[in-house]
Amino acid sequence: MSVGDIAALIAAISFAVLSGFMIYPLIRLGKMFNQIAQTVKESGEHALPAIDESVTTVKQVNKTLEDVNAVTDAARTTATNVGALTDLYGAFLGKPIIKIAAAGYALKDTINAFFNKPTVPTDFS
Repeated sequence: MSVGDIAALIAAISFAVLSGFMIYPLIRLGKMFNQIAQTVKESGEHALPAIDESVTTVKQVNKTLEDVNAVTDAARTTATNVGALTDLYGAFLGKPIIKIAAAGYALKDTINAFFNKPTVPTDFS
């Protein structure tokens, strides 16, 4: 055997020993990747029902918000109508009531003056 053959034999033995030492971590790494894949698969199986349930919840919330919007629109319309009705009654009844009150006060003053009862107390002492 020549020196080159001996060197090749030493290199082959070194490579075999190194491969033997490296095989165990590689096997463990493969098992870890399998376990990670299994965990991801199980997480996906558990996540899908939760996602479906959240979609259902969001649909129910949207329906409730539509109902609230309808109630809010009805309340807004009612408030507008009440405001318009108040303005109408104020315009329709406000001025005549003021005129009636003024006429009543004038009538009271006239009656008091007719019977010589002053409406405003005067103190000329």
